[in-house]
Amino acid sequence: MSGRDLFCQPRRIRRGAALTLVFASVLVAGAATGSFSEGDRKSSPGAARSAVPAGHHEDVAKAAEEAMADGKSPMEAAERAVSRSGDRWGAVYSEGEYQEFEEALDGRYTGVGLWARRERDGRIEVTKVADGSPAAAAGIRKGDRLRSIDGEKVDGQPVTEVVSLLRGDATDAAAGTAVRLGLQRGTRAWIETLRRAHLSTDSVAVRKLAGGVTVIRIAAFTKGSGDVVRTAVQQAPDGGGIILDLRGNSGGLVTEAVTAASAFLDGGLVATYDVDGEQQALHAAPGGDTTRPLVALVDGGTMSAAELLTGALQDRGRAVVVGSRTFGKGSVQMPRQLPGGSVAELTVGHYRTPSGRSVDGRGITPDLEVTSPGQAAVERAGTVLGGLGDAD
Repeated sequence: MSGRDLFCQPRRIRRGAALTLVFASVLVAGAATGSFSEGDRKSSPGAARSAVPAGHHEDVAKAAEEAMADGKSPMEAAERAVSRSGDRWGAVYSEGEYQEFEEALDGRYTGVGLWARRERDGRIEVTKVADGSPAAAAGIRKGDRLRSIDGEKVDGQPVTEVVSLLRGDATDAAAGTAVRLGLQRGTRAWIETLRRAHLSTDSVAVRKLAGGVTVIRIAAFTKGSGDVVRTAVQQAPDGGGIILDLRGNSGGLVTEAVTAASAFLDGGLVATYDVDGEQQALHAAPGGDTTRPLVALVDGGTMSAAELLTGALQDRGRAVVVGSRTFGKGSVQMPRQLPGGSVAELTVGHYRTPSGRSVDGRGITPDLEVTSPGQAAVERAGTVLGGLGDAD
């Protein structure tokens, strides 16, 4: 299981799950910053859930307003109203939490720059250190063991909890606040005090494999990620295939997912969605590369906007989808500011793939089931890609 301090949502948010959709200029965040462990991101079978009635926002706002008038917490009242509504993806965030989500979707976050995973025996191991981060400046290395955070032992804790401690979510810790880490390297154990900082991340990574294959891994659809994908496609070797790695991508800005789709499609429908019963459509821009062999690699952590992209490429015959069934987060959330400054995000509808398939609660079934982990899955995708090239 793995995670990183960029994509850990505050504890209140972890009861919800996926990156929510962003339409036009409206920013919605859901578990936008959610780097759930692979074990926490299993797809769930069953029929798609119906949208919550349009009056749901008003009910939650009314509960918050009445609580404030009575001198009670409007945020807690709103949370109870959301819980009673049965809105699976609805959630309420403080102003600070919502600001964090906006920053995360802009490719910015507050943290120390550590990636971590939990080993089978429960130990927490550092898997990567961001260049230029406080962790890098302190000399922390990949393979170091993280034993405690501010005196709290972390062995056996879920990675999401560890990352939440690193970020200081419980106290809405800002950049400049200190965090004390207990570390171990071999037989050496020591305490390191770091100060959190504003950091940025690249959500798209591009690498080349033998045979002219380009692997484009999208960790999340943050601002500008769609253009990075288009540039990577344009710069790929002539005749070379592409593996679009969407494993563990919990979604993000749907406008960026549509831009990414435009890299592989020459216009046309990407998805439809409804907001309080009103039907809308999302279309790719013209001029994308429609001839290069393409494999989309997915798993149970592929969610929301990443499923929207996968469904479009699959339905339109543009890509062979390889991996395991995706999560099944196809609902649309919209935000509303509540009395007291908190923000409620509530379900208002669902999106469908170009052929009319509903993703919510179902996920997307790959064309070829591959359960191999890590690089082995990429190698299997490469084999499929080679076959597509031969067919051409």
